[in-house]
Amino acid sequence: MSDAEEAPRESTGKNGETEIEEEEEPNLNYKEVENPQEEVKDDTLAWRESQEEEKKKGEEEEEEGEEEGEEDKEIVMEETEEKAGDAQEEEASGIQKETAVEPQEMKRSMTSLETRITDSQSATSGIFPTTQRGSESKPSLRSEDSEADELEFLDLDQISPEEQQMSSPDRQPSGELEENTDQRPQDELGRERRDLEPEKREEGQERSASSIQSIAGISRESLVSTTTEDILFQKDKNAPVYPLTLTWSFGWNSSLPVYYIREEKQRVLLYVCAHTAIIYNVFRNHQYHLQGHANIISCICISEDRRWIATADKGPDCLVIIWDSFTGIPVHTIFDSCPEGNGIRAMAMAHDAKYLATISDAKVQKVCIWKWTLAAETPACTLELPKEYGLQNYLTFNPTNNKELVSNSKTQAIYYAWYEERDTLAHSAPLLTEKTFNKLVGKFSQSIFHLNLTQMLSATMEGKLVVWNIHRPPSSASTFLGFPYIKPCKLVHLQKESITVLTTIDSYIVTGDIKGNIKFYDHTLTIVNWYSHLQPSAVRTLSFSKTPATPPTEKSNYPPDCTLKGDPFVVRNFIIGTSDATVYHLTTDGTKLEKLFVEPKDAICAISCHPYQPLIAIGSICGMIKVWNYEKKRYLFSRVFEKGLGVQSLTYNPEGTLLGAGFTEGTVCILDTMSLENESPEPFRYSRTSVTHISFSHDSQYMATADISFTVAVYMMVVRNGRRVWEYLARLRSHRKSIRSLQFGVYLDSNEPRLLSLGTDRLLIEYDLLRSYKDHLEVLDIHRTDQGCYPTCMVWYPPLTRELFLLICNSGYKVKLFNATTKMCRKTLMGPAYGSPIEQAQVLPVRSMAELPKRYLVFINRDKVGLQILPVDGNPHKTTAIVCHPNGVAGMALSYDGLYAFTAGGHDRSVVQWKINLSVLEAAVSLGGEDLTPFYGLLSGGREGKFYRELEDYFYYSQLRSQGIDTMETRKVSEHICLSELPFVMRAIGFYPSEEKIDDIFNEIRFGEYVDTGKLIDKINLPDFLRVYLNHRPPFGNTLSGIHKSFEVLGYTNSKGEKAIRREDFLRLLVTKGEHMTEEEMLDCFASLFGLNPEGWKSEPAASSVKGSEICLEEELPDEITAEIFATEILGLTISEDSGQDGKGARCHSRTRSAQHTPQTRFCPRETSISETTFRIHLKWLSLKAHSAAEKQNDNHVVTHTRRPLHYVGSSWKSGTVSLWNAPEHVTELSTPTQAVSL
Repeated sequence: MSDAEEAPRESTGKNGETEIEEEEEPNLNYKEVENPQEEVKDDTLAWRESQEEEKKKGEEEEEEGEEEGEEDKEIVMEETEEKAGDAQEEEASGIQKETAVEPQEMKRSMTSLETRITDSQSATSGIFPTTQRGSESKPSLRSEDSEADELEFLDLDQISPEEQQMSSPDRQPSGELEENTDQRPQDELGRERRDLEPEKREEGQERSASSIQSIAGISRESLVSTTTEDILFQKDKNAPVYPLTLTWSFGWNSSLPVYYIREEKQRVLLYVCAHTAIIYNVFRNHQYHLQGHANIISCICISEDRRWIATADKGPDCLVIIWDSFTGIPVHTIFDSCPEGNGIRAMAMAHDAKYLATISDAKVQKVCIWKWTLAAETPACTLELPKEYGLQNYLTFNPTNNKELVSNSKTQAIYYAWYEERDTLAHSAPLLTEKTFNKLVGKFSQSIFHLNLTQMLSATMEGKLVVWNIHRPPSSASTFLGFPYIKPCKLVHLQKESITVLTTIDSYIVTGDIKGNIKFYDHTLTIVNWYSHLQPSAVRTLSFSKTPATPPTEKSNYPPDCTLKGDPFVVRNFIIGTSDATVYHLTTDGTKLEKLFVEPKDAICAISCHPYQPLIAIGSICGMIKVWNYEKKRYLFSRVFEKGLGVQSLTYNPEGTLLGAGFTEGTVCILDTMSLENESPEPFRYSRTSVTHISFSHDSQYMATADISFTVAVYMMVVRNGRRVWEYLARLRSHRKSIRSLQFGVYLDSNEPRLLSLGTDRLLIEYDLLRSYKDHLEVLDIHRTDQGCYPTCMVWYPPLTRELFLLICNSGYKVKLFNATTKMCRKTLMGPAYGSPIEQAQVLPVRSMAELPKRYLVFINRDKVGLQILPVDGNPHKTTAIVCHPNGVAGMALSYDGLYAFTAGGHDRSVVQWKINLSVLEAAVSLGGEDLTPFYGLLSGGREGKFYRELEDYFYYSQLRSQGIDTMETRKVSEHICLSELPFVMRAIGFYPSEEKIDDIFNEIRFGEYVDTGKLIDKINLPDFLRVYLNHRPPFGNTLSGIHKSFEVLGYTNSKGEKAIRREDFLRLLVTKGEHMTEEEMLDCFASLFGLNPEGWKSEPAASSVKGSEICLEEELPDEITAEIFATEILGLTISEDSGQDGKGARCHSRTRSAQHTPQTRFCPRETSISETTFRIHLKWLSLKAHSAAEKQNDNHVVTHTRRPLHYVGSSWKSGTVSLWNAPEHVTELSTPTQAVSL
């Protein structure tokens, strides 16, 4: 018996540890699991022998088949020679005849082939076919370059049963897999395949399938089963198929482990960057990206032979994907792995790679074991863990028994035993307190199985090891003697430092601690050797090479161990990952420590590209600035600032000689580009809050910054004592909400710089730099850009027209073009709608003058990066986007030549480089159609649908209406309508623009050709009207939540806990605030709503208000108005969970709610006789929530308020139907420039 087994009998250890005395129970069934590898070897030998026999047999059959084929060919050739004289024609016709010998057989085989390819859409089915009966596997995601290998990959199922060795119960799924791996999934795979596959197939079908494969050029063997380790980095890059292609990832997620994949010929690592797993070849400096997750990867693990990689994410629709590390192909995808939770928190793969275990990330965690080699869509067994166990965050299998696992949280360690035949996952989780050993135990970090297989070890943050005894009941074939369990038997105080990593390798138990020490112990927990002089930071992960250490020789330089003999300490090379995002490689022979890469350990928010060199500067909140050559993928130099200086913003000046840096605590530094040393003697410290924006003027004479306290500061270059130095000029708190953009421009007539800022307070402010002086920043102009939505970013529009524009994006998914001089809104266009509005945008640089006529816009929103072809016209096919950082994008930069885009992921600590392929996007646009074809697709039913037909009716009815309904004169039919009729047609088809928006529409149409022709337009045709309507209408439908938000701002909480507005306040707001109504308008609207007026308040020529003055609102309106009363009783709307498109009325039904899933409640109209103008009453008052919100905020600004009405859709003169659109947000503006507060 080993020392470790004798230890539990003692009462006091060597170091004074408290122990528990207990009798050691004999482990009668231990021998059954003691040497499972021997059984595997025996099965493997038998399988290989049977494979060789089958292979020989198959070769003989193939030779016979070939001989028969040659005979048939000769016969066909002879017959052809008799009919024709030309030898070449005879041979060609013979070949044609050969392929048509058995058409029925060929047809059956082709059908069988197509069926199998369809059934093998799950990525694993290319290796291990789906085995669950009656279940269909969802299509698996593919990694980059896997499209080229799709046919080869899916072709494994085309191999005959004899070749796959599936007809024998003792045979494995693939001989190639056995040759390339030490252990491979065996028993269950064979059993399931025998259940699914028929024992024999017709010989003719096999021959036909082979001929089809040879004709199509399809390999008879799967790429996964035949590949070698080197193929991953030998793949030829195909032509780009996506407009944006990931080419490199800077940074890595230091919270997850780094794995040492292989070392024989090349040093290859595996790590995670955001939602991508990266296989990195250190010697070649090459990355291969495993792309398939839409959420941040939360777990990663790898098989013992380094062949299979499993990744899992955390978020909605989470995935678990298993990859082949040799080819980068996803072999299996588990969908809905945690439908009730938020993703996967811990994951482990059995050492023989047969099983995958996961623990969900939910309040009630669930442990699942998956037979992934069988392409199972449901777990083989599950176990829900009580909340008292805490959040389990570490999981591992027993290296010698794949039916045993251990996991731990900070307070609880759990042992699992899986009884497959009983479909049971038993567990044991004894509570461990300070009273257990009468000593402080500490919080658990990791747990493993002891080398002696009868114990478990749990490391703590107090530098201690908890030793658990595993009590397994004796095996019995007839009776069940209970489940195994664990008991704590010893607390060993190994060291003073907290243990962060606990693992085993060969015959050693290895620990890593918070001070960077790595220690090796034998099975008795006696220290053998340690590495303490390396001095890295806290160890997060240790990964040892798959290649065993070279035996010591005379030339070896292994360090001596701690024994009296001082024998060489021989151990494999290993990788060290630390908490400061540094990765080291330790060569044990000679103790050579290499630093592979150092990445930022905190959020990355600042990136900037050099204006004419392939350099990118990356700034992190940890205070590090790194500069890379992004073409050669080479790190150049860096600087780490003192503690407390986190880099928030970076910008190169136009000459590329300076780098402006803004920090989280308000400091601004101007650095030299190549040395990163300060250009000015002292940094500028005029701000007290984080500097979010830095911008240089075109001549580098000015630099402007903006911070989160809504302040703009300006610095300028001056000459002092013959030297050019930077000095502070002035700063101004010009906005009342966050500043979204800060841009320098150029006055075209004088070439002087101009400065503009844009904030979420909807103000576009231009500053007068020439008239500004020390401590005084002059404001030149203030313009409000939006009425309801808030702007998100601003960029100078490229000179594609004779008119100079500012392009401003807003939160309503709109792109607006403002005249750069007059600030008039010249166009409003539908922008990209990919889940969230555009947050940043930049015009793609051009490489030559020939590219100037064709320009592109690169943008980011919350989690995506995309491309937009300019000019913007609302065509949805002109845009594309891809998920770049699921947890949010913090910044964007473009290379000087326009070939690459870079995105910073913020808290995921990564920067992603994207190659831009414009030809792919142009091809997609051409496929979308020309002229109005893409716009018809945005309408319900398209051009032939009901909505477009009604639009035509309204368009031509407006011509009749403008000429007079009752006139007897000859009608003048035209293709145009006058602009005065446009608002009425808009409202008729369900879009209710505010008065300000109507003015913007009129200006857009009137001045559309003014720059080119000098003429104003006063009419519009139907195609142009359709474009205007689609670009100006709100992009999405509305929910009841919009009304509730308005009442939360305008109302008070009544006795029932609901937000309500008193009747007097309701009426007062309608006539005094926002785009207010007159009393006459208000009374007429209420008269129509209550059925007292004929339909058509003043919008119809024949309509007149006769009872508006007679209505008594005190009798018609309740004393207290809530959101539901306003929507249903006053406006006459019913609430529906469905909404029609383009404003058309949906089916009316009552409002329903579900505790599990509450859909967004939408409005559905009820059929009433209501004219479109009657809705002005709530078009007006709902916009007034902004006024109340502004009054509740304490601000130093003197403000005036302008409001917009709520937009509706669905009101029709024919159907009288209505549904609701976006509620507005408050708008404020500076009444005069002089009322801004100067600091």
